[in-house]
Amino acid sequence: MEDIETTLKQSLFKASKAFSKALPLIFGMMLLVSFASLIPKSFYTAVFRGTIFDVLIGDLVGSISAGNPITSYILGGEMLTNGVSLIAVTSFIVAWVTVGMIQLPAESIMLGKKFAIIRNTLSFLFAIIVAIITVTLYTLI
Repeated sequence: MEDIETTLKQSLFKASKAFSKALPLIFGMMLLVSFASLIPKSFYTAVFRGTIFDVLIGDLVGSISAGNPITSYILGGEMLTNGVSLIAVTSFIVAWVTVGMIQLPAESIMLGKKFAIIRNTLSFLFAIIVAIITVTLYTLI
């Protein structure tokens, strides 16, 4: 019984130490994500020009300004209303939710640098692929 208590105490100590180490990073990440909401909506319409590169631009902008899905749907609707193409908005939304350049430092520490880089790179590429497939299927239907 004493062995279990010792193990439990050691586990709790290690967990609290890891949490206290990650807390400043989590706070900083939350602060950076909140700054993304300060970007005016006119910025997005100035960036997207209606070219073939809109899917890549949407992916890049969404990757940098990460956020939660509900916010992305509202912002995506505003972008569509302001004339941004559907493929750009789709790419933006998928990247906004899946790619996390702002969270990359915290994710690297918590899950490992190699994993974080591979996950973000694949998410970036799949955001483009998903946008192209989604808009192609939407136009066919």
